[in-house]
Amino acid sequence: MMMRKFWPLLMAGSVGAMSVQAAPAETYELLVGSYTAGSSEGIYRLQFDSRTGRFQGQPVLAAKADNPSWLTLSKDQTHLFVVNENGPGQKDPVGRVSSYRIDPKNQQLTLINQVQSLGNEPTHSSIAADGRYLFVANYSVKEDPGGSLAVLPVDAEGKLSAPVQLSGHPASRVNPERQASNHVHSVVSAPDGKYVFVQDLGADKVFAYRYDPKANHEQPLTPASPASVQLPPGSGPRHLLFSADGKHAWLTTEMSAQVAVFDYHDGTLTQTQLVDFAAGQPVSDKAGAALHASSDGKFLYLSNRGTANQLLVFSIDPATGHLKELQRRSVEGDHPREFSLDPSGRFLLFANQKSNEIVVVERDPKTGLLGKTVQKLPIDAPSDLKFLVRQ
Repeated sequence: MMMRKFWPLLMAGSVGAMSVQAAPAETYELLVGSYTAGSSEGIYRLQFDSRTGRFQGQPVLAAKADNPSWLTLSKDQTHLFVVNENGPGQKDPVGRVSSYRIDPKNQQLTLINQVQSLGNEPTHSSIAADGRYLFVANYSVKEDPGGSLAVLPVDAEGKLSAPVQLSGHPASRVNPERQASNHVHSVVSAPDGKYVFVQDLGADKVFAYRYDPKANHEQPLTPASPASVQLPPGSGPRHLLFSADGKHAWLTTEMSAQVAVFDYHDGTLTQTQLVDFAAGQPVSDKAGAALHASSDGKFLYLSNRGTANQLLVFSIDPATGHLKELQRRSVEGDHPREFSLDPSGRFLLFANQKSNEIVVVERDPKTGLLGKTVQKLPIDAPSDLKFLVRQ
C-alpha cells in the first residue's frame, strides 16, 4: 500500500517518544492498532479533541510491532494487551500476544513481554473479569491447524505466561471455502464474570464456557450447559456484545450480515430476534463486522464491510433488547474493520482499513443519528481504535 504524505511528519525515533503535555479533560489519547504489510509500523497514538471532533497533530508511533490488529485495555487502563495477527506467509509466521505497560503520566507504552498464542492469526482478545487471564481468539486462515481459543495467565504486573489451555470446535463445513475448519473470531466474558462465550465463524456456533479458576487455575474454562448456541447455517458468527445490565446480548454474523439478539441469564443465551441488515443484497455486500452500543444503552451501531461499506444505527428496546433500524450511513471509505464512539458521545470514528484512513463524523447523543463528516485522517491499514479514559 502506498503511504499517504503525512508519514514524513512522524518524529525520528518516535517509538514512545512523544512528549505529552497536560491536556484538558476534553482531549483524549487514542491508540490505533494496524496491519503492517504496508507502511504501518505498529501501534499509533493520537490526541482527539472532543470539543471539535478533530485530531491534534499527526499519528505518532507508540510501539513498533507486527500486525497489532486488536487492542485490549486492562480495566484500570494501566496495561495494554495486543494480538499480533501473524501467520504463515507473513514477515513473522508465528501468532503472538504482547503486553505493554501504559505510563499514567504520559501514556507511553513499554513492552513487558511477548508470548506465542499457539495458533495462527490471533484476531481478538479480552481480559477476564478478575484480570487473571487473557482470552485469545486464534482465527487461523488455513484449515490446518484450524482456529482455537487460547487462555493465557496474566500476573499482577501485566506479564503474560504461555497458554495453559487450548480449545477447538468442529467446523460446520456449510461453506466449503470459508468453513472447512473452525475459525475462532472473538471471545467475550459475560458481565457476571462467570461465563465466557466464544464466537466461531467456522462452526456457526457460539460456545459457552464456565469460568472457575479457583477450581483449576490451569484449566479455568469448562464447557457450560448448554455448551453452545446454534446460529443459521453458513452465517459465520463474529462479534458478541452484552448490554451494560447483562440482560441482553447482540451478535454480528460476518457471512450472512445479520445481527442476533439474545436474552441472557446464568450462562444461557436465548435468541429472541434476528435482523437481516443486508436482505436482498448480493453476497459482495455482506461482511458484518464490529458492533458497539452507546454509553446510555439506547443505541446500537454496527459496521458492514461489504461493498456497501456502511455503518448502521439501531435503537434498542430497553425491555427486550430488540433492535429497530434508524439509519444507514456510508463510512466514506473501504472496509470499516472497527469503529469507536469518542468518550463525549458526540463523535464516531471509522477505521477504514483498505482505504487507509480514520473518518470522524458527528453524532447526536439524543437521537443516536450520525451527521456530517468532520475529518479524514490518513493512516495505513487501521484495524482497531481504543480511547484512554482515566477513571
